[in-house]
Amino acid sequence: MSTEYSGPKFVRYFGPVLQALSELGGSGRPAEVADRVATALHLSDAEVAEPLDNGASRFRNQVAWARFYLVKAGYLGSSKRGVWSLTDKGKAAIPMSHASALTVFAQVQAQFTSDPEAQLEEEAVPALPLATDANDDYRVALANRLHGLSPSAFERFAQRLLREAGFQDVLVTGKSGDGGIDGVGLLQVNPLVSFKVLFQCKKYSGSVTPSHVRDFRGSMQGRADKGIIISTGTFTTEARKESTRDGAPPIELIDGERLLDMCEELELGLRAKQTYELDESLFAELD
Repeated sequence: MSTEYSGPKFVRYFGPVLQALSELGGSGRPAEVADRVATALHLSDAEVAEPLDNGASRFRNQVAWARFYLVKAGYLGSSKRGVWSLTDKGKAAIPMSHASALTVFAQVQAQFTSDPEAQLEEEAVPALPLATDANDDYRVALANRLHGLSPSAFERFAQRLLREAGFQDVLVTGKSGDGGIDGVGLLQVNPLVSFKVLFQCKKYSGSVTPSHVRDFRGSMQGRADKGIIISTGTFTTEARKESTRDGAPPIELIDGERLLDMCEELELGLRAKQTYELDESLFAELD
């Protein structure tokens, strides 16, 4: 990326995030948006995977901060199940220049400090989960809990996840030197059709590369109909392309965001909580 931009690094992603969502039809998953931004800016896998001190992708963290500020400024809607969406204000702002992005940053920054220019030149920002907003605290807590699991515990979590998703005979092999195969399961599509599926667990904070996908595919060759890689991290754009390469057995990729989505849908590791808000209309009728 060009070094001519001023301000925090994440500000330069304001415009590309808006553009990516527009190209996706007005809404998209965090990983879709980040991948499209990386492609549009011609970022290499090494740039996308560059880690922060905590191991998370610096690029994806900066995209998350861009989204956070765009939500606060009214250009993006609040997340619903991890989906980012353009508002009418956001649509009207495309294309957004860097000068306009800096103005947006200063306006939002003024909500948090009396000196909006104070942090304009900062390069480092704290790590922010890709899908988080004020209503997603439970997703952050769950993501942190999954990252804190031991490798063997994460394998057992993946086993439970697949069982809850409808797989049968799910076993964790736990064999070292088995080409990265962590377990096997059976997906019964209908009474007549079933698939043997091998899965691999990667408790990553960074990005899984295409070489990981190729190695896993090589290990499953002749042993199963389909493969699944489950990661707490992300997958590079090239890894996603490799997973669906023509002429090769398909491999399903479940990244950290999709993992959280599945936990929500299956209520795995989460308990639904009912809340109430005051209905002022009733009291208005009484006056």
